[in-house]
Amino acid sequence: MMNEFLQVLKSQRWDDHRYYHHSRINQSLHLISAISFVCAYVMVFTNPVAAALSGWLAAMTTRQMGHFFFEPKGYDEVNQATHEYKEEIKVGYNLKRKVVLMSIWAFSPLLLYIDPTLFGIFPSDANAASFTQKVAIIWLFIAAAGVIYRTVQLFFIKDVQTGLAWATKILTDPFHDIKLYHMAPLYLLRGELFDSMTPEHYPARARVRPRIRFKR
Repeated sequence: MMNEFLQVLKSQRWDDHRYYHHSRINQSLHLISAISFVCAYVMVFTNPVAAALSGWLAAMTTRQMGHFFFEPKGYDEVNQATHEYKEEIKVGYNLKRKVVLMSIWAFSPLLLYIDPTLFGIFPSDANAASFTQKVAIIWLFIAAAGVIYRTVQLFFIKDVQTGLAWATKILTDPFHDIKLYHMAPLYLLRGELFDSMTPEHYPARARVRPRIRFKR
């Protein structure tokens, strides 16, 4: 059971890399994002406000900039797949889902302008520090809700193992991205704009696909 779970996790990680991280700029931004997320993980236990600001303003923005602005959207010659196909099979948040998630995040502070107490959840403080704290709490909630929502959704549209593997992947991505993309800025400085996806860069890449289960 555990071996199968680890194979599904490995497969999701490899698919995420080979389909969505061709650009060295995107990889470099993911490295910055990953470091910011690790800092947020550390700070969440001592300074949740700083963790939320680091996680969303630094980590998420750099991460999604790489996907939206630098990752090629044309035909993927390496994997022989169209952009539409990759969007369709994306296990986690594809670009359309990311637009929804990022829009919710960006507009969420407006709720505090409508009602500073957020319908009685927060005290009615009106100072700037209190407003920042409230926004940070809302952003932490959105982050947790985004992971939980997609995980549970995958339970139904895929299976429980796929959902749990994806949640594990998301939570551990910062550490894995640092390991995978720590050389990306150097490749970029050498003038290499795109990853060739060759084995010498990734000797431990996963080729194992999860078993297909047929419903009876």
